[in-house]
Amino acid sequence: TGVALAQIAVRLMMGETIEQLREASIVPTGAPAPGYVCVKEAVLPFNRFPGVDTVLGPEMRSTGEVMGIGESFGIAFAKAQLAAGSRLPDTGQVFMSLADRDKVHGLELARQLVELGFSLAATVGTAGYLRANHVPVATLVGKVGPADLGLDAVSMIASGQVHLVVNTPSGGGARADGALIRSACVVNAVPCLTTLSAGFAAAKGIADTRERGWRVHSLQELHG
Repeated sequence: TGVALAQIAVRLMMGETIEQLREASIVPTGAPAPGYVCVKEAVLPFNRFPGVDTVLGPEMRSTGEVMGIGESFGIAFAKAQLAAGSRLPDTGQVFMSLADRDKVHGLELARQLVELGFSLAATVGTAGYLRANHVPVATLVGKVGPADLGLDAVSMIASGQVHLVVNTPSGGGARADGALIRSACVVNAVPCLTTLSAGFAAAKGIADTRERGWRVHSLQELHG
């Protein structure tokens, strides 16, 4: 095509816009905008390795890739998650455990999930922050082991009481607890999101799926 896709992708990730790249003659000015969005997702077979933490590091763990195509980013993201083996829920309870650095921005994600009709369960620190900012948390949960709360995240995931997990990693003992929570998600096929950006994308995917539904297209329809 004569289009430097790798260069364009890197510059977009560094913060430049498509319009700026057009002005720099890197993106062709006459290129038509497609009427669809594509989201590529890595396939990570954690279900074959019980007990392995799903937080990604520098080592290669992907065994393949899938792609979702939709009329909006949200639908394309939701399709990509399904193709990778992680179906986003439409209803139910979301468990949230956020690192301190993520609580400010995570507040908006929690609000979006509540607006979509989900109930929230959260650890003491996360629940306290959300409640202090007028976001309802239905269930207070210990991370691992019931302790004084009578409930812990791992047992709730195992018993089917949690349908989506948003767990952003932190340090020390919290990291070890988070690894057990994420491993429980793998064993029980519960979608687990470890970044706020993935959380916002999931909320968008759920909202767009409700509003528009999914359509199946042949490649000929898209490129014919």
